[in-house]
Parts: sequence; structure tokens; C-alpha cells
Amino acid sequence: MSFGKMNQRIQIVKTVNRKDSAGFVTKQDEVLASVRAYKEEKNATEKWLNLSTFSSATCLFRLRVIPNLTVTTEMVILSDNDRYQIISVENVRNRRMYLEVLTTKVEVSADG
Repeated sequence: MSFGKMNQRIQIVKTVNRKDSAGFVTKQDEVLASVRAYKEEKNATEKWLNLSTFSSATCLFRLRVIPNLTVTTEMVILSDNDRYQIISVENVRNRRMYLEVLTTKVEVSADG
């Protein structure tokens, strides 16, 4: 994966519970890393057809391994004001250089 293809700025975040001064618990996003990644939306290519076990996946991100950070399914990716829940994280060819992260886009409800 050439660095030129990694042109998408993403943030890897984890939602944490924080208690405010009044004692109320609120959920906040804690940014764990801001990196560049390659982003590919779901399409009808053979690669996506082979990923049928993850049929709920709508987007694939490829990024370099981040030192001292293990990306898990409990984390979320923020990209272009969209939120993606991580479904699967795979070390590409077990070389510890790149991660392939399958995600599903989180739709924000319009309830007000």
C-alpha cells in the first residue's frame, strides 16, 4: 500500500463514560489516534463478494499499524463527519505493518 493511496484522515476513538461536576455520567469520545488511511466503500467487486461473512460491513479502511495501540472492535473510526463501528481488524499478511479494518457506517437517528 503506497502512502499516496492513504489520503483519508481518520480518527480512532473510544467512547468513555465521564462524570461531570454534578455527578452525572456522560459519554464522550476519547481520540486514541489521528492517522491517514486508505478508505474503500462497499462495492460489487470480487474482494467484497469474498467478504460475505461480514455482510454488514459497508467500508474498509487500511492503515499502518499504530505503535502501542491495539485496534479493537470496541473502537470507532471517525472519517468525513461519519462514524464507523469496527467489525473486524486483521493484520495484513501477519507482517505487523498494515491493518485492514472492516466497518459499518453508524446512521444517526433523526429523533429530536
